[in-house]
Amino acid sequence: MSDLHEDLRDDVRMLGESLGRTISSDLGSDFLARVEHIRKLAKAGRVEDEPEHQQLLEALGELHEDEVLPVARAFTQFLNLANIAEEHHRVRRRLDNATAQEMPDTLRVLLSSLKTQGFSADELSQTLCDLNIDLVLTAHPTEVNRRTLIQKYDGITECLKKLDRGESCQTRVDELISQIWHTDEIRKQRPTPVDEARWGFAVLENSLWSAVPRFLRQLSAEVESSLGQKLPLDCCPVRFSSWMGGDRDGNPNVTASVTREVLLLARWVALDLYIGAVDELRSELSMYRASKELLAETGSQDEPYRALLGTLKHDLLITREGIEAQLDGHQPEGTLPITTPEQLLAPLQLCHRSLIENGMVSIAAGKLEDLIRRVACFGLTLARLDIRQNSDRHSEVFDELTGFYGLGRYSQWSEADKQAFLLRELSSRRPLLPRSWEPSADVQEVLDTCKVVAQADPKALGSYVISMASQPSDVLSVILLLQEQGIGHKIRVVPLFETLDDLDNARDCIKALFEIDWYRSYASGHQEVMIGYSDSSKDAGQLAAAWGQYRAQEALTGLCAEHGIKLTLFHGRGGTVGRGGGPSHTAILAQPPGSVGGSLRVTEQGEMIRFKFGIPELAMRNLELYTGAVLKATLAPAPAPNDEWRAEMDRLAGSGLESYRAIVREDPQFVPYFRAATPEQELAKLPLGSRPAKRKADGGVESLRAIPWIFAWTQIRLMLPAWLGSDKALSSAIERGDLSALQHMYRNWPFFRSYIDMLEMVLAKSDIHISAYYEHRLVSAELSTLGSSLRSRLQTAVEQVKQVKEVSELLEHNPVISQSIDVRNPYIDPLHFLQAELLYRDRTQPDKRLEQALMVTMAGISAGMRNTG
Repeated sequence: MSDLHEDLRDDVRMLGESLGRTISSDLGSDFLARVEHIRKLAKAGRVEDEPEHQQLLEALGELHEDEVLPVARAFTQFLNLANIAEEHHRVRRRLDNATAQEMPDTLRVLLSSLKTQGFSADELSQTLCDLNIDLVLTAHPTEVNRRTLIQKYDGITECLKKLDRGESCQTRVDELISQIWHTDEIRKQRPTPVDEARWGFAVLENSLWSAVPRFLRQLSAEVESSLGQKLPLDCCPVRFSSWMGGDRDGNPNVTASVTREVLLLARWVALDLYIGAVDELRSELSMYRASKELLAETGSQDEPYRALLGTLKHDLLITREGIEAQLDGHQPEGTLPITTPEQLLAPLQLCHRSLIENGMVSIAAGKLEDLIRRVACFGLTLARLDIRQNSDRHSEVFDELTGFYGLGRYSQWSEADKQAFLLRELSSRRPLLPRSWEPSADVQEVLDTCKVVAQADPKALGSYVISMASQPSDVLSVILLLQEQGIGHKIRVVPLFETLDDLDNARDCIKALFEIDWYRSYASGHQEVMIGYSDSSKDAGQLAAAWGQYRAQEALTGLCAEHGIKLTLFHGRGGTVGRGGGPSHTAILAQPPGSVGGSLRVTEQGEMIRFKFGIPELAMRNLELYTGAVLKATLAPAPAPNDEWRAEMDRLAGSGLESYRAIVREDPQFVPYFRAATPEQELAKLPLGSRPAKRKADGGVESLRAIPWIFAWTQIRLMLPAWLGSDKALSSAIERGDLSALQHMYRNWPFFRSYIDMLEMVLAKSDIHISAYYEHRLVSAELSTLGSSLRSRLQTAVEQVKQVKEVSELLEHNPVISQSIDVRNPYIDPLHFLQAELLYRDRTQPDKRLEQALMVTMAGISAGMRNTG
């Protein structure tokens, strides 16, 4: 086996040299020499245990103002190229190690293990077919790269593949890197919600369209090899949904018309892909032998398969034209020929039956089965669209409505009165909305959204998620509004429990819903609940939030079991530890026993979509990991924690919560320090996503969204949201003599192990020297005491994690991530020091030239840190 680490270094070196040639050609060899000198100083400063960056700071200080931006761009683009090489290396390493013995987390190994545990082939096969894993793509603004650059990065990935095969590709690499260098990294304008949706469709089109049938073919082969059974072609454990164009919580740019346009665009893109696939299939199926069933459909054609597929292509083209007309604001003439997946599947399945009947099994198993599997996964919309809205917006509708009827103010009613009113109206045959009523613009927008949802194809929709839900009336009010707009099906209406109090109250809220006969009939034996990771962590600190999420899931699982209702938990996870991030399969296996139950929804957010699914080979691997983890968590979940572990977690969470809120909520210096030391306010200038950084324009830190909250702390490498509170909780436990108990929990409880491992990873990415420099440059002397205290606490957290894990160094057992951090640091360090200086200048003497450079440093640090938001 070749030295893959050397291969990775070779790729990074080759890409870096190409970037160097491009920079030299553009700005001269002297400038390139300065960039290389800065890099060497940064690397030298990282050699010692106590980094010495004085020479690096002097070199950066000598830069002319016109040189700051290209220097920032040089280091930013190198980090982007290093990411490409690393992602390609992951694929290469997996292909090289593709044996069950070397890859213990493959489905083949899992199926063998489950068989050994006593599960029959029929049981395993049926459970796989019944799995319902829904990956929900969201447009949270952590993807700093423009789509045009992402396409060029993908081109470099293709070149690396060709180079591995011995093909000549250096000229194309140089060409792409030159294009990247001469393209502005930073968008001039924020993307619109429709732009974000198009970006999501691009990931589906460019990677997942290829990866899904390959994954399902591989899955079927492994099941046949391990269990002696074939999976049916409509078996698809993983499907996709999206929030892009549907998530309007705090985003005034997502309107009813946007949602309607995105729904139509999803159909258009799907139809366009199917037209291409049918055309490709038609060119291959030139056979003349066919079944009587097929011949009866096509008549006496020399090439019956092509004839049938020609008709299908024609119908798809007509349907696409009809969608185009609707996008242009016109109604298509007549009924569109393809409006259901069944209409698309029928001719494909007829071709399949005919080929099998005539002995052409291998032909049937090629592109035809791939296309049938695509229909099973993507339907006619690629991804179903979720709708999300804040509960307050629904209350506003009823406030105006009850005011119009002279019934008082709905939001001031008791919960019992709200429920009585809503249930009475849900059962009434008369319309609730009066003709003469003229609602405010905000209320009309909510009603218009409900109308778009009511008129949409049910198969194009996922769930209607209510953020900040806390009472049964929050759910009933949405159902009533949708009913008033004429919805003809029972869409899943999903309460999202976000704060720690809401998580603790989740069971009581859902229990109260189940006690309502009308609602139990509506739910039809299935309840979906969303667990919020971002806001609960921001509210309570990561440790208390994680335990609150676990307990809420346990309570909801038990409640639904009592009532005989199937529960689907929707995990609102982010890319970072501070927002529930980390390896998804590890997190799934750490869930409470019974909480997965064959059904799982989880958000894939921001730049993590591209890191996990942007390359077909990586997408296949992540689909396999999700499928295996949900299968294992369904059939062989981890045991429930014992009473001693629960008591210990209660103590840890209580201590962590008190410690976290004492700083974030009660220390009068905290907010001024946060705003001075981090680029929180300047982040608003970075046109990341369509959504405002704050829920309320005039709000303080409490109204700041979890993403910029995390992003800001990550930029200065203090990583505070991921560890603050955990330090005091762990130190208190160790002081009272519980270290051996913590070590036992780490070895034997997946939940606690997952938490400590994620904490270790984020601590390894922190850097007290970098954060101290930001403070030195940007923070007043009276606030520096707090910063010094926080850095001391971070160092304490590092030592505590090492004690719990019984290791001498962080990431001792994860050298791949450790090496990745070490390799990136010399390229991120100059960006940190430049950013601190640029922040200082931007706050004292604003300069447009430097503002662009500041935004580039944010993008570069984001690229270097990977999971930044």
